Amino acid sequence: MTEADFKGRPTLIYFGFTYCPDVCPMTLTSVAAAYRKLPEGVTPPQTLLISVDPARDTPEALATYVANKAFPAGLIGLTGTEEEIRAAADAFKADYSRVDQPDSMAEYTMDHTSLLYLMDENWQLKTFFTHQDTADTIAECLTTIAAE
Repeated sequence: MTEADFKGRPTLIYFGFTYCPDVCPMTLTSVAAAYRKLPEGVTPPQTLLISVDPARDTPEALATYVANKAFPAGLIGLTGTEEEIRAAADAFKADYSRVDQPDSMAEYTMDHTSLLYLMDENWQLKTFFTHQDTADTIAECLTTIAAE
């Protein structure tokens, strides 16, 4: 998939991974809550989770993860080779790195930028959200943008 597959509709992009113990699931549940707060007539953006952990996040693992009912409806999980993922992350100035944890059953975790990137229908960056944004602030911003 490329950006061309998503042009024509706003898209919200998040770089994360399925083994993330807290930040990723919290972020995705906040996005789902924001979408539920949108007024009638405001369509939520398409939401993408781009995995930064291709070793564990197989297409099957991602499909199961994104189907979580606490996450945004229609959430699409994307993965690829390490090179493809790095190229996508670099295009967004998103950083990530593997952190070995020899005393953990998971063996390692992934440190990553925790930003949500809102692309407009022409695939231009419209705005971004940080971990400080709440479901209310995200919904308010999306509503304002929809009214423009």
